[in-house]
Amino acid sequence: MPSPSKKKFKIGIARIIDANINRAKEGLRVCEEITRFIIGSPGLTASLKDTRHALKTASQKLLPVSDLLKERDIRQDVGRNIYGTELKRKDYRDIFFANIQRVKESVRVLEEFAKLKDKNTAIVFKKIRYRLYESEKRIAGILASS
Repeated sequence: MPSPSKKKFKIGIARIIDANINRAKEGLRVCEEITRFIIGSPGLTASLKDTRHALKTASQKLLPVSDLLKERDIRQDVGRNIYGTELKRKDYRDIFFANIQRVKESVRVLEEFAKLKDKNTAIVFKKIRYRLYESEKRIAGILASS
């Protein structure tokens, strides 16, 4: 298999960043809605909302949105029709844990690719990831007792 050209490499990185920004923000929103409407916790909801906004701010330091949109190619995305277990959910707890896991994984990808552009932004993503670990622990305790 031939090695990718520099242009293809650059486009691939933009697509990775775009996909993971979207995945992380979407997953955070799902978790936020659970803390807001099911758990009913203003503090947890605000914490997840703050994390989502921190993620957005850090993401803007990687590549301009216009560059990400320009390279977005949904029709050519080979992962678009792979579903795995994402269609299997038992209840809202299952939805929460699937989404918080998705968010943590996406933030880790962003952290790694940020290292190519700006090490300080990579550190911000690492801090966000550890904030997510703490939020997950707090929310898991509540979900276990509900």
